[in-house]
Amino acid sequence: MYPTLVKFGSFEITTFGLMMFIAFVVGGWVLTKQFRRSGLSEELASTVVMAAALGGIVGAKIYYAILYHSWHELFTRAGLVWYGGLLGGALAVTFVLARNRVPFPVAADATVPALALGYAIGRIGCLLVGDDYGRPTNGWFGIAFPKGAPPTTAYSLREFGVKVDPSIPDNAVLKVHPTQIYESVSSFVMFAILMWYVRKPHRRGNAFALFLVMAGIERFLVEIVRAKDDRFLGPFTVAQLISVVLVIVGTAVLARRDRAAAPMARRRA
Repeated sequence: MYPTLVKFGSFEITTFGLMMFIAFVVGGWVLTKQFRRSGLSEELASTVVMAAALGGIVGAKIYYAILYHSWHELFTRAGLVWYGGLLGGALAVTFVLARNRVPFPVAADATVPALALGYAIGRIGCLLVGDDYGRPTNGWFGIAFPKGAPPTTAYSLREFGVKVDPSIPDNAVLKVHPTQIYESVSSFVMFAILMWYVRKPHRRGNAFALFLVMAGIERFLVEIVRAKDDRFLGPFTVAQLISVVLVIVGTAVLARRDRAAAPMARRRA
């Protein structure tokens, strides 16, 4: 992997930072096109991207600090958690939409393809720096991260609460599930599905609800093989709890809107 692209003294440009930048640029481009398609202004799209970036980073840092009781990470480049970023970005964007009196369902439907694409690109950054990987595996697809964050040594994995054969020395570097690839590929698929869906006639808010369902299922499944130390209920992680909530909310929105549409369809008949 290539965690660092350029380094001058204490200043460095990381591959994760580069992929984050690309994610916002590409996501912003898709968002602008979708806003235009939905009858919203390009200026508003730029404002939404900025709000999502600032709110997302702050939310991701705060979530990490709360989850790992590590408040000093708020002032470092490390420590970003996706669900914290999703919540922080959503709150910031909701504020912008409310201030501009834009219906949330319309803007949300236009936003989710860009969100899925940005996440897919961002996870490539996680792969390049060797972060957010999975449990040990002997499969051909396993990847070792000797310079990961942290390295995939037996010691690091044990620190995550992963059961590693006691005969394996702490400094042994192990192959793990490349969960970054799993999530990136899944998110590219979600992006394709959402782009197909938003081009079809659909009820306002349904694309956003569909994204919640797909994102929740994807993350719940990936967490099964993630190397995590935040398992609060047996094998289940905090992220899996949030994933279940997202699936329930998304499903409820889709079901509610479908029920609401049924009487209208009968009246037309």
